[in-house]
Formats: sequence, C-alpha cells, structure tokens
Amino acid sequence: MKKILVIVLVMAVFSAVARNNENAVTAGDSKNISISGAGATFPMPFYNQLISDYSTKTGTLVTYGGIGSGGGIRSLKDKVVDFGATDAFLTNTQAAELSAPIVHIPTCLGAVVLAYNLSGVTSLKLKNDVLAKIFLGEITKWNDKLIQAENPEVKLPDLNISVIYRSDGSGTTFIFSDYMSKISEKWAKTVGTGKTLKWPVGMSAKGNPGVAGTIKQTNGAFGYIGSEYAFAEKIPFVKLQNKAGNFIEPSVASVSAAAQGDIPADTRVMLTNSSDPKAYPISAFTWIILYKEQSYNDRTLQQAEETVKFLNWLIGSDAQAVAQKVDYAPLPEKAVSLAKTILKSVTYKGVPVLK
Repeated sequence: MKKILVIVLVMAVFSAVARNNENAVTAGDSKNISISGAGATFPMPFYNQLISDYSTKTGTLVTYGGIGSGGGIRSLKDKVVDFGATDAFLTNTQAAELSAPIVHIPTCLGAVVLAYNLSGVTSLKLKNDVLAKIFLGEITKWNDKLIQAENPEVKLPDLNISVIYRSDGSGTTFIFSDYMSKISEKWAKTVGTGKTLKWPVGMSAKGNPGVAGTIKQTNGAFGYIGSEYAFAEKIPFVKLQNKAGNFIEPSVASVSAAAQGDIPADTRVMLTNSSDPKAYPISAFTWIILYKEQSYNDRTLQQAEETVKFLNWLIGSDAQAVAQKVDYAPLPEKAVSLAKTILKSVTYKGVPVLK
C-alpha cells in the first residue's frame, strides 16, 4: 500500500508541474505539457512503448504508473491523474461512485495465460474442468490422473502445484475470474468474479511482473499472467480448451478472433469464452478511462486537448501497428470507430475537445 501511495503522489506531482507549466506555454505548443496516467499492468509494455514513441514525436511528456486496475480507478476518482487504465470496465454502479461521468476508450486486446514452471516440461494441455479443480484446490499434484490423461506423452512429476495469484486489485484477475465463472458453476458460486477475490488456495504476488517473477523462480508454480509477460520471461504456458473444445495458444490471430462478435457502443464487453472455434478463450480488451467533462480541478483547455490528442493517437493506425510487435492484438476496425466516437463526446466546458 505504501508503494502505491508513493506512486500516486509522484503522479500527482507530475500533474501539478504540468498545470503550472501551462501558463507559460503558447497555444498549440505542447512541449511543456505533461500528461499522467496510472493503472493496469496488463497493457503496460504496450503503453510504455507508445509513450516513448509519442514523447519523442511530439515533445509532450507522458508518464504512466503500473499500479493495477484498482489503483488506476482510484487515482482517476481522486483526480490525481489525467487518465486511468483498467482491464475491468466499470459497471454503471461503479461509475456512479465517481464525481462525474467517465468514458471508456479501448486501446488493444490481450490474453491472460496459465503459466507454469516444471523442469523439463515445455508443453501442456488443460481442459476447463481440470483448470477449475486446480484453482479450487481439488487437484493438488502435477501428476494427477486428470492432468496426465490430457498429456499422455508428458512425464509429469509427483510435485505439489503452487498456485500463484494477484495480491492487488487487478483487471487481470477480473478477466481470469470472469472466465472461470463462465466455465465452472462451482467457481461462480464460491469464488465469483472480481478484481480482488478470496482465493481457495495459493500465494499472492503483486502485479503481472510479480506473478511472472514468482512463477519463474518457483518449481511447481502455476498462475495467470498477461501473455506478454510470459513471452518476455520465456515462461511456458498451457494450451487451453476453448468453448468449441479446441486447445488454443494465444496469438494475434486467436486473440483477435475473440473480438469478432458484437461490441456495444460504449465498448464495455467481456470477450472471454468466445464461441469462435479459433478464439483463445481468455482474451480481453483493456481500456483507458477519463472524465467526459474535462474542465475540473482548474484544468486548462490545453491540458484537456493534449490528453485527448494523445488518446486519439493511441487508437490510430500508427500506434495500433505497434501492438503486434509487443505481443498484443490491435483493435478491430469496429472498436476503433466506436472509440473515436466516444472521444468526440469528451468536452471542455460543454464544447467537444476533439475537432
């Protein structure tokens, strides 16, 4: 908690500095403007790359703190950042807890993978019922007959399964638990869906980087992380059974397949357990959230303009082309169109910011 508070305070300082600098900046000059955001670690490698590219391109300083989706929502609620980031969209009830209406801007798609650490084992398949039993504490050994039945060619050790989960309020946890609630009635009734949960078994680690690091260092570990962290750390992950019964690995194609269905106008939709036979089953959008009316806390028009300009660039073709390079799937055309419409609804003193 102390670390989160420190990060949030740092972000607040960046925002304060930016607002002070604005008085000395001429209209249209963004070099002294600073934009700050905080939230989800799931898309952080993508955001870090884009922020570096954008700052180099425009001279606008953009800072981002990966403190988890829960932290990003709180930071926006407290108005210490220009935007929050979350992998779990806010429900109407949750959004009503903020002081003013917000909008959701989807930025890319990603996958949550089930990563493991077993010496000498580089390929595993898991059925949904087996996955649920592991996280419910009903299967505790790697050589359990139900795991072995799906992997007859693999020699599985007589080793305890060490389940690893997120300790912080996490959109990755929300995505994973949303999927688990869809595939397991028992999970839905006893654990449910949320950014924080009462876990039946396992030990916790903070953030996707923390979970990835713990899995990599722990023989017998098994946990859920954003796929990009598994790729970066070279941690093996399972082929997971999708709704059509196929065992699928995450890829740009399989994650994109999960987004082929209907997307509502506000883009708030969960893509888990897609019926598309080619879809990876734990795929999801991730969102940036911001206040629909930007004239709050003495924000200037220029601060609002630079915030919206950055987000409009982020969902544009140049930025979306980066997604695949860092193991994310770019937004489908329909999502881009909806996101641009949503951005056009953002106002400053009632006037649209994006022209």
